[in-house]
Amino acid sequence: MPDAPVPEYKVYRSRRRLFDRLRSSDALRNFRRRERGEPGPEAPPRERRPITPKRVLKWVALAVLFWLALSLVLFVISAQIEKGVSTNAKDALSGGGSLLTGSNVLVLGSDARPPGSKEPGANPGGPSRSDSIMLLHVGFGTVRKLSILRDSQAQIPGHGVAKINAAYAIGGPALAIKTVEGFLGNGLRVNHVLEVNFQNFPKLIDALGGIDVNLKRCIRSNSFDGKTFRLRKGEHHLSGDEALRYARIRENFCAPREDDRARAARQQEVLSQMRSKALSPGTFFRLPWVSWEAPRTVRTDLGGPGLIALFTDLTTGGGGKTDVLPFTQVNADGSLLVSQEDRRRAVEKLQGSG
Repeated sequence: MPDAPVPEYKVYRSRRRLFDRLRSSDALRNFRRRERGEPGPEAPPRERRPITPKRVLKWVALAVLFWLALSLVLFVISAQIEKGVSTNAKDALSGGGSLLTGSNVLVLGSDARPPGSKEPGANPGGPSRSDSIMLLHVGFGTVRKLSILRDSQAQIPGHGVAKINAAYAIGGPALAIKTVEGFLGNGLRVNHVLEVNFQNFPKLIDALGGIDVNLKRCIRSNSFDGKTFRLRKGEHHLSGDEALRYARIRENFCAPREDDRARAARQQEVLSQMRSKALSPGTFFRLPWVSWEAPRTVRTDLGGPGLIALFTDLTTGGGGKTDVLPFTQVNADGSLLVSQEDRRRAVEKLQGSG
């Protein structure tokens, strides 16, 4: 037979077993020396790494990231445990709109007061009315605001003509949403709703460190819990409770001719000053407290991520001009008549189409 070709073989070398490696390792030898009481080799002195600007910047960056992550986690947890709006309110909202490209948010502040409150204007014997009604058109880098006076005359679906703030008392935020959409018309749709919790609202302002206002005239209010609220002309730093009283003033005896338009302007001013305070460098050190309190001031259809997007829009969109829907006459019942033309112009300006 002819010689067969010799096949090629691969040669493999087995690894040493773990026990064999440990047996000959320096660590094991040093351990055995210590067991026998023999002196082992001296460990070389540990060299301390010098502190350099690069190392300092690294640790500062890590600390900043940790602070931001902690704030984000607290915000999401607070938003998730806070009670949202009713199912009826969610069903009343219109689809469409994006918090990044453009969305309409209805902000409702009721006249509900804590137990024992003596503040006038509340409705302690019945359902709460919407004390303030504001529409925000928000998108990344854009915020436009429109306040609707609470005494504006409106058609309330299924209940006839009345002051627009009665819709909230009759049917809660769901009926308020439908009433505002029908009242303004011109294709306006409400995509999201926020109900302001006035009992927690001052806590957020205090977490921000208060807000600053500059008054063109003095303030001498009607009674709040049996006390008169006074501010002189000029600059003031307001705590949370003071800012809430400032936003709620109905009668200013320093300017008797003021009406609800001035009150709506003060409410928008408080929101603008809160935004300015949130963007100030000092707020970074308060960020976890602000993040915890912010979702607790509202009830909304938005979850944690949605609220983050909304607050991002509010902080990146600028202070925005104060717009209050005007009226043409005061009716015998005290309601305010708003013309169709004023409504059309207000909707176009709010949505950026006019």
